[in-house]
Amino acid sequence: MSEVSMTILLLLVLFALLGSGIWVAFSLLAVGMTGMFLFTEAPLGDVLATTVWGASNGWALAALPLFIWMGEILFRSRLSEDMFTALSPWLTKLPGRLLHVNILGCGIFAAVSGSSAATAATIGKMSIPELSKRGYPEKMMIGTLAGSATLGLLIPPSIILIVYGVATEQSIARLFIAGLLPGILLVSLFIGYVVIWSLLNKDAIPRDSDEQISFKEKIHRSRGLIPVVLLIGGVIGSIYSGIASPTDAAAVGVVLALVLSWHGDSLNRETFVDGLLGATKTSCMIAFILAGAAFLTVAMGFTGIPKMLAGWISTMDLSPYALLGALTIFFIVLGCFLDGISVVVLTTSVIMPMVEQAGIDPLWFGIFVVIVVEMSQITPPVGFNLFVIQGLTGMNILRVAYAAIPFFLLLLLALAIIVVVPEVVTILPEFMAG
Repeated sequence: MSEVSMTILLLLVLFALLGSGIWVAFSLLAVGMTGMFLFTEAPLGDVLATTVWGASNGWALAALPLFIWMGEILFRSRLSEDMFTALSPWLTKLPGRLLHVNILGCGIFAAVSGSSAATAATIGKMSIPELSKRGYPEKMMIGTLAGSATLGLLIPPSIILIVYGVATEQSIARLFIAGLLPGILLVSLFIGYVVIWSLLNKDAIPRDSDEQISFKEKIHRSRGLIPVVLLIGGVIGSIYSGIASPTDAAAVGVVLALVLSWHGDSLNRETFVDGLLGATKTSCMIAFILAGAAFLTVAMGFTGIPKMLAGWISTMDLSPYALLGALTIFFIVLGCFLDGISVVVLTTSVIMPMVEQAGIDPLWFGIFVVIVVEMSQITPPVGFNLFVIQGLTGMNILRVAYAAIPFFLLLLLALAIIVVVPEVVTILPEFMAG
């Protein structure tokens, strides 16, 4: 059987398994086993055992459950309430006023959570009732939340960047630092859009009672958020400076998150156990998916499909820009039906040979993939963030999707910027290496 026929058959098997509701990890393992059993003479049992063990036994993977646990601890603290109280007094002079709480709140929580759905749910529960009560326009209120929640995938410490690093054998520390400037770029684009929209629609933004608050009172209201910002800055700063590895920084972050939660009177036996169990479940799910993806990668190597696809791409003589354009459409469509982590682990074994064949930097490509997956989270018909916000508001999904369109376009603009100016992604990792 030719490599093309093998590829089509295995894709059909994969989509049939995923469509039937079987777990992603089991689907990946089953496709890999099918490929090896039908098209190779390699010892299936030996390869399966060694690959799954090797994928589960990497030191880089230890950072994953620790960062997830840190997020679970702070998720159950008073962080969301403190965020609104702390941010709102500082934004009353900026056009758009409290709409920026969604953007900055999502940016801060993204550094804690690493999940766009969790970011949308947490910030939305806090901001939507408050902004609705004050009379802010519905479209901007929903749009800023939908767009900004996607930052949970990019701003470090990002869970999906850890997964990409493990799956592609890239440095997690360098990926974290590479995501920093693109994250700031997206926050700046979102804020800039809200400012311009507000200047063009001045009557749509209500006056705010906090406008006359003194500087001393603003500092007083911000006191609950300052420790969390320092915690996040310390974790990222220690990784960037080389003082700590991502795993070491995550361990310190967990301890400090426990201390902050205890100091804020939100740490008790129930919240501690719930956070620990939540982190365990999420970590096991991701580790299982990674093990399945690792086996699928090895199985595909035995069948020769990735090499064939890389050779096929080279014969088409596509420019890197044309390849990136095709992959953008592919990832957006795939991301409509799968969560970001599944998209990354599902595609790396097949996509990376093409990317390397085209001479694209794998570190830069990781940030590219994450931004495209962010776009898919607010793309109808099944963008995950749209459903989260629909659940919070009870609005029609099409209204939510319509409100998110400008922020989808801003994500597309950010993608174009990093393609034209790749130094936005690579400059900090280069400084770090130096």
